[in-house]
Order: sequence, then C-alpha cells, then structure tokens
Amino acid sequence: MHIIDSHFHWRPRSLLEWACKSKGYPRAERDGKGGYVWMIREGYSVKIRPDHPAWAPLEAQLADMDALGHEIDVVCTIGPLSVYFSELAPEAGRDAAMLWNEEMAAAQKRFPGRFWGTAAIPLKDTKIAIEVLEHAIEKLGLYGGNLPGSVGIDPRIDHERLWPFYKRAEELGVPLFLHPTDAVFADILEGYNDTLHFSLGRVIEVSVGATRLILSGLMEHCPNLKIMLSHTGGALPYQSGRMDKNTKAAKLPRPASEYIKRMYTDTVSPHMAGIKFAIEYYGIDNVMYGSDYPCWEPAEALRLIEQIDLSEEDKQKLFVGNVRRIFGLPHMNGSAHMRELKSVGSAAAE
Repeated sequence: MHIIDSHFHWRPRSLLEWACKSKGYPRAERDGKGGYVWMIREGYSVKIRPDHPAWAPLEAQLADMDALGHEIDVVCTIGPLSVYFSELAPEAGRDAAMLWNEEMAAAQKRFPGRFWGTAAIPLKDTKIAIEVLEHAIEKLGLYGGNLPGSVGIDPRIDHERLWPFYKRAEELGVPLFLHPTDAVFADILEGYNDTLHFSLGRVIEVSVGATRLILSGLMEHCPNLKIMLSHTGGALPYQSGRMDKNTKAAKLPRPASEYIKRMYTDTVSPHMAGIKFAIEYYGIDNVMYGSDYPCWEPAEALRLIEQIDLSEEDKQKLFVGNVRRIFGLPHMNGSAHMRELKSVGSAAAE
C-alpha cells in the first residue's frame, strides 16, 4: 500500500552544531559524550541524546519506514523544536531557519518524491517571517511551514502584527503545521517525570493556539488559510459544543466549530476511538495519516487505523489523497522509485 506520512520528524544535526556557536540563550553545548545540552533559558536545559532517532541519519529513518512492508513517503515537520527559531533575536532566527530550510530542500533532492520538507519560520519579526516563508516556498520548493504554539514564551500566535504573515501563507496556498513546543504552560505541568506534560501539556497547547487563531478573527479574515493541527486537534473536537456555547462573547460571525472544521488534522492519537472521532468530526477530506515518528510507532498507528471501518475510497484519501491535495505534493511515488533504484543496483551488482 502506498502511504504518505504527514507527521514525521527528522532533525539535521547541522542545526545543533550551528546552535553551539550561539551566545546567550537559547543555544546548544556539546556534552563531551557525543550528545548535546539544549540551553533554552537560564536554569532550564534539555539533554539531547546522540542516539535519539529524531537526529539519526535520514537514510536510517527511511529504512525504518521500509521495514513496515508498505511504500511510505514522508512529510517532514519540526515538532517542539519549531519554537527555537522564534526564541532567537530576529536576524539569528532568520539565519537558523534558513539553515533548516536548506537542509530540507537538500533532502528533497536526495530523495525525490520520498521526502517532502516544510519550513522553519521565525515569528519574532513579521517582515522576516514573510521573507523566510517566501524563500522557502518559492526558491527552495518546500511544501509548508511550521507554526509553533507560541512565539518563544509569548502565547500570542494570533497577535495582530502577525496577520500579514498569515495572509501571505494564505496567498501562497501552503499549510501551516501547528505543533506544541513546550515553551508555555510549564508552571502547571511540572513533575511526574514529565508524564503530565507529555500527556496533557501538548494537548492543551495546540488547543489554545488553534483557539486563539479562531477567537482573534484571523480565520474569518483569512478564509482560505490552511491550518493543520497536530495530534487530532488536541481537545477541540471533543469540546466543540462547549466552544460554541462559550465563545459567543468573542462576537464571531459564525460558531467556533465552523472554523475548527475548516482546519486539517492528522491521526496521531494512541486511541482508536479518538482517531475515529477525529475522522467523523473533521470529515474524511480533512484528516491525513500521521505517525509522529519517531515519537510514536508507525506500526501501532497503522494497526489502530485498520480497526476502523473505512471504505477503500476513504483509506485512499486518508493515506495519500488528502496530504497530496492539502500540501500540494506532485504525483510521485518516491518510495516505489527508490525501490526500483535499489533493484536496478542489485541486478547490476550481480
């Protein structure tokens, strides 16, 4: 079966090396053991293991996909690290984002049709954000942008100054992938070996970020803006009625649920009933298969979807058609192409 994974993480180590040259915060430091320490702000750092699969060579990650027995192509997104580019000073954020985007473009050329890259966007300066987005899409040929749940520790991703950036993304027709970044809500999510944070914190952040885009009027102002929500949209589908009941004070011209259902989402939920409800809520045309690799097992993601009674037409939409349409991917089966190249190479060796 041909599958395009819409939620896949690969991080080029060149970004860590670049971050090691930075002064102040945020920055990275080598730990002397082949790994790094991510110095986010004073008194707050995160260890980055050298063997963490997100930083593994891309060839190794794609080999993991091959081992599933399907023809799997991937859309690469940044995940929590996307906040980093907005924590830096504007010019440094631009330079770091350009580095990331060029790495994505290079990977696209190395694995044509198998790997699709999305852009890092620094949001601290709106003009720079627009310039970086335009360069990534129009010059480098990337297929979307990554939207952090906050601008550094500022939760206002709906700030009025950013509206021209969203308008430009709408004009370019590219999706913005909204993913939690762990920079906010830390004060209420401490402890339990990060269990509370990973279980609920990221759900809260993506839900709040998306709701800000709605309540601010931005989704009304940009009716064709493509916002892709990670993790089946957090809590939004399940609290839709409550949203409609309590958001009348924002004086939106439509119920909040109408804007939620205009967004897109993935199937990243370790819960079959949750995936099923997301498909029912957003509609089959607005949901894309995603595994959150390497943070979740693709085999388990596929197993849960197989438990849902979907027609072959709906499976085709979920696994291939929707992501191709929403991200504007050309009709290429990169994994099949790579297998053909391997086959030809093996035959020549014999």
